Amino acid sequence: MTIWICSTCGAEHPDSAAPPAQCAICVDERQYVPATGQEWATSERLRDAGTRIVVEELEPGVHGLSAVPEVGIGQRGLLVHTSAGNLLWEPPPYLDDETIAAVRRLGGVHAISSSHPHLVGASVSWSHAFDGAPIWWAEADRRWVQRLDPAIRFWSGEVEPLPGVRLVQCGGHFAGSGVAHWAAGADGRGVLLAGDTIAIGADRASVSFMRSYVNLLPLPERTVRRIVDAAAAHSYDRMYGAFRLIDAGASEVVTRSAERFIGWMRDEIRDPDEA
Repeated sequence: MTIWICSTCGAEHPDSAAPPAQCAICVDERQYVPATGQEWATSERLRDAGTRIVVEELEPGVHGLSAVPEVGIGQRGLLVHTSAGNLLWEPPPYLDDETIAAVRRLGGVHAISSSHPHLVGASVSWSHAFDGAPIWWAEADRRWVQRLDPAIRFWSGEVEPLPGVRLVQCGGHFAGSGVAHWAAGADGRGVLLAGDTIAIGADRASVSFMRSYVNLLPLPERTVRRIVDAAAAHSYDRMYGAFRLIDAGASEVVTRSAERFIGWMRDEIRDPDEA
């Protein structure tokens, strides 16, 4: 029996003798199946191909965990340290004995969560490696669970998996899309772990809000405003996305970007180069 990993999104699937016919997450309109068809990986194949996890300190209290070469979507997992234990946010789709040992030296894992189903990675394997650490999964996205496990705990609205770290449901990209707020981060100014619920632009000075990033499906104004309001209920100055960082002024960037996004959707902004 084998744990199958979707090569496109990196989500684990149940143990089985043969891989599933398709990844339900990737056939949805928000994701995609490659032109070459559905492909699967396993931990053994990834290990044999030289895959490893690079662990690096990003700021006091936060370590990044990245699979090299990339697996699936290629998000950087984040290990957030608190006095009550560590949150693993958006775990990589791969782990090995060396990674487990490195994370144990950093205090281990006491809670696991992700912004949405595209970035759950190898959540169950990570949980099993760390004494069944609870996996906090949004109730609204229950149907997207691909590998059921007793460690999964469903939540709605807001929940505090560890003191000082709060999960906030925003909706948008998925109904259960959320962010994690770490109040003590950024020297007490607050840190938001946003994943793709609020996606940081390549300029690192703007963000966007989409139903599908890869298929370019936007969200309506009411949903964008709901996302911004849910995040704004918690003070934050720094924001980690799935791939990028806004080091300071993140809450202002989110507000400003939302108004720009809505302005273009309403046709209230004109390109100065248009006739």
